[in-house]
Amino acid sequence: MKSDGAYDSTRMTPRCFTLLLALAVNAAVGVPLRAEPVAGGPMKHVVIVPVREEIASPALYILRRGLKEAIEEKADVVVLDMKTPGGALDVTFDMMEALAKFPGQTITFVNNEAMSAGAFISATTGEIWFSPDGIIGAAAPVTASGQDVDATMKLKVTSYLKARMRAISEGKGHRGAVISAMLDSEYELKIGDVVVKPKGELLSLTAAEALKTYGSPALPLLGAGVAKSLDELLAKKFGENGYVARRLEVTWSERLSVVLNRLSPVLLGLGLLALFIEFKTPGFGFFGIAGIVCLGVVFLANYAAGMSGHEPALIFVIGLALVTLEVFLFPGIAIVAVTGLVLMLGSLVWAMADLWPGVPLTVAWSGDAFVAPLQNLGLGLLLSLGLGLALAKFLPRGWIWDRLILGAAVEGAAQSSGGAPEQASVMASLVGSTGKAMTVLRPSGQVEIGGRRYEAQVLVGGIDAGEAVVVKGRASFGLIVERISP
Repeated sequence: MKSDGAYDSTRMTPRCFTLLLALAVNAAVGVPLRAEPVAGGPMKHVVIVPVREEIASPALYILRRGLKEAIEEKADVVVLDMKTPGGALDVTFDMMEALAKFPGQTITFVNNEAMSAGAFISATTGEIWFSPDGIIGAAAPVTASGQDVDATMKLKVTSYLKARMRAISEGKGHRGAVISAMLDSEYELKIGDVVVKPKGELLSLTAAEALKTYGSPALPLLGAGVAKSLDELLAKKFGENGYVARRLEVTWSERLSVVLNRLSPVLLGLGLLALFIEFKTPGFGFFGIAGIVCLGVVFLANYAAGMSGHEPALIFVIGLALVTLEVFLFPGIAIVAVTGLVLMLGSLVWAMADLWPGVPLTVAWSGDAFVAPLQNLGLGLLLSLGLGLALAKFLPRGWIWDRLILGAAVEGAAQSSGGAPEQASVMASLVGSTGKAMTVLRPSGQVEIGGRRYEAQVLVGGIDAGEAVVVKGRASFGLIVERISP
């Protein structure tokens, strides 16, 4: 247990974590400031999510992961341990939307600053607590480089943000007006006869100023309380022994997933192309491993981003197994490979969709949860197709392309049945001949007949290298052989 009353867990799988203490039902938002737990009553389950440094994708990923785990664990409270100078507005909106999906109580602990975007996120939570030296405010929109935005654009953004803040702050005292005063220098914050902030400046508040009361009835300007630490905050809310808390931390995987998620279409395209090449060439080697690694990275990146669970990976493995059965054991049964391919592509879309516990797929599909994943998959398929066409155009005689089309003779032997009539005659004359497999045929590979090598395939099962074979016919790009039983 840390000094702030939280268990330290850098990565917690909700399905594997079992609380040893009884968990309460969701706490009501209006819990008294210093409420003590009723004797014998339930203990509050608290998840603490750090919101530190600049508001960017890693902060969104850790918040999304924490909220989803809290929902699955039926946690009562999520506390944001906040210390941020602000950050990207689009990420801020995503974090605000994510917080709105948590059904329990949400609290921000300003420890010790919530500036700009941090103020917007704080305003989304049910209560805002402060450390003694905590400050909040100065939330005017600026560009990514920190410069003032164009005057017209600033008016539009400010108007939108004020409306949004009013909507989420309804029924929370002076909060809507206070946040408006933080983002609009021309907004005069006046409560009763008292002008809290005149026009011409942005509002920022210290902990003491945020707790000062105004109006009739007298209500705190913004804060719900002051605490020296998270431990003290939770003790004031739920009693010294009235809660069990778990703290999440931003891991290297969240930071790495920021880059990998941006590369998802590229990874998808390369992975699908590599698997296609592997399935069209004899044996199993570099391309198969590369394809699996690329698609595996897509799954891991989305899992680290708090979007994907374990289920999409399981569906992908099932689809891959079906395609493998088609290629190596039962070639020609198209329904097996098609089913496997559908499962693989579907699992990739599922892995990239931001789905929340308890939300049916039908509801998620009616929204925009699958728009970005489908776009990424489409870009990946186009990239795979483009790279395949480039391979066919610029490497027509390379070893990769020769293995793909099985159209070049090995050691000078003509193979293509679509070539000259004399080539077809050579191929036909080999029917009934015997030889041996020089490579593994699963289903394609190479055989040696009369001292010359030929490309060949087996229709059912596989043939190991060194086994005796007999030619049963010819296909478009090679011979059809069977194993000679001992």
